[in-house]
Order: sequence, then structure tokens, then C-alpha cells
Amino acid sequence: MIQTNAPRILTTTVGSYPVPEWLTALPSEQALLDATRVVFDLQRQAGIDLPTDGELYRFDVNHPDTNGMIDYFVSRLGGIDSKVGRRETAAFRAKPEMRFRGKPAGVVTGPITEGALNLPEDCARAASVAGGPFKFTLTSPYMLARTLLDEHYRNFEKLTLAIADALAAQTGDLNCACAQVDEANIPGNPADAPLAATAINRLLDAMRGEKSVHFCFGNYGGQTIQKGTWAALISFLNSLHADHLVLELAHRPPEDLDALKAVEARIGLGLGVVDVKVNRVETPEEIARAIERAEKTLGSNRVRYVHPDCGFWMLKRSIADRKIAALVKGRDLYLGRG
Repeated sequence: MIQTNAPRILTTTVGSYPVPEWLTALPSEQALLDATRVVFDLQRQAGIDLPTDGELYRFDVNHPDTNGMIDYFVSRLGGIDSKVGRRETAAFRAKPEMRFRGKPAGVVTGPITEGALNLPEDCARAASVAGGPFKFTLTSPYMLARTLLDEHYRNFEKLTLAIADALAAQTGDLNCACAQVDEANIPGNPADAPLAATAINRLLDAMRGEKSVHFCFGNYGGQTIQKGTWAALISFLNSLHADHLVLELAHRPPEDLDALKAVEARIGLGLGVVDVKVNRVETPEEIARAIERAEKTLGSNRVRYVHPDCGFWMLKRSIADRKIAALVKGRDLYLGRG
């Protein structure tokens, strides 16, 4: 767990980190372990309270646009064929909500099973070099279902819940201080909120330790792909069995922050105060002012975490590292920590 003498507002990262060039050039299990240790160490040295493992093992050069948050899971779950032909591609492209993606991540050909996915082992790898409490991330079943062409269930709800059950079978064995479910599609599809909540809650209910859910409006190749507002999602957010939320807010309009006043007090709020879609590095003063605005709007003790809007995978390491350092300095400046 997080240390009891920690500051009242904690810093965390969202998940991904730029894959080191030396890992890409000469990949191996040992190099991956070494790189994961580096990612943890640089965050701890900067003062991040709840670091992530960087998700380096999920990166696939054939699917760089989403840094493995989709294809890593889809390629390992049972019942899904990752080999996609002309017919399947054409059928998938007829789905208007997925036009940002050129082809499906896979074709559902049978019942969804855990297959070769082994999240507890991935988490254990991270734990072996974490050097303290850390957060482990996994992709939402709703978001995974959106990327698939379903030729088995032929029912989006059944598919989504089948994926949820396969993931939930593993989330109870995640040995980490906090587990985070990532969802970047529902903010643009609020009509599906009840289904998404049911699916995500199956994962959360199986988890031990602190439970969080990350929401953003898309980060496909470093670009926003969803249109929407937090106001349209308040009922959905309040229906989640989460301890805290991890929300994109760094470049969102002021009314989005105001809408979050309606989130139930039992759910802690995590605020994005670092923009991952620009190379400019925020100053500690800018981050401190963003936290101040949030607390004036939301009230004291509502902000539990501050963090980047999303993962850092599309940025250069030098920029990501400076943004991480600025995040901690800005939090400390706001809290008056020397």
C-alpha cells in the first residue's frame, strides 16, 4: 500500500513509457526486465508516489498506433483469430464508430477464454523490479470488444461481457498496490455506458488493493479520436466500483472540471495536469495553478491524484522524463513541500 505519511495529493503515471531504443534494437527477456527497472527507478527518483511499469512488454512494432493496449490482449485471448483477411477487413470498416482504425484487431471465431493471456505473470515481472508499491494496468473489456469483428456471439453485449469474464478471472491474482482499467472509447459513446460499467465492474469486483479506472478521449497515434464531455458521463462514473478515477483534463474545457463536482464523494478524483499530446514541458508553476483551480472548483480533499492525461509512449524519453519531474515539482509547490 501507499505509505501512510504520504502527501494528501499523490502523483502517479497512467501507464506507458517510451520504449528505450536499446530495448528495441536488442530485445530479450533480460533486456525487458532491465528496461522495466529503469522505468520504475526514474519515476521513483523523480518522486512519483505510485509509478507504473511502462507497459514495455506490450509494444508491437506492427501495431504502433495504440502501443499494444489493444493487440497485446486480443492476440492472447482464446477464441480470437488475429489473422484478418479481405472480407473481415471490409466488414469491420463498415462500422462507423471505428473509422480511426484500418482493420479489426482480430476476428471472434469461438467462445472467449483466457487463452495465453497471463496478467498475473506480467504483474509479477513488474513487482520483481518495482522497488516499492506500484500500479498495474489493463485494457477495458468494452474497448477491446469495440476493436473486434464478432463472428461468434454476433451480439456486442455478450461479446463484451465474455471478455470481461476472461479478464476478471485474472485480476484477482494481480499482486500490486493498485490496479487500473484503461478505457478510451466510452467517452465518445455514452449510450453504451450501462454495458461498459457492468463489464468494468466485473474486473474491479475481482481485484484486491486499490482499484482505479482511467478514462480519456483517445490517444491514437498521439491524437484525440473521441468527442464528448465529462458531464454526459457522470452517472456512468458514479456507477463504477472504483476507489478513484484517472481523468484526462489537461486540455479539456473548464466546464468539464465543473461537471466533476457531481462525482460521488466515495470516489477519489485523479486529475490530468500534464498534456501528453504536446512536446512542450509544463512548468511546476503551471501544474500548481491547475491543481489550485481544481481544488477551488471541486472542494478540498476531492483531488486524490495528479497525473498526465495518458501514457507517455508517443513522446521522446527526454520529454517524458521532464514532464514527470515537473509533475512532482508542481504538486510539491502547490502543497508547500520543500
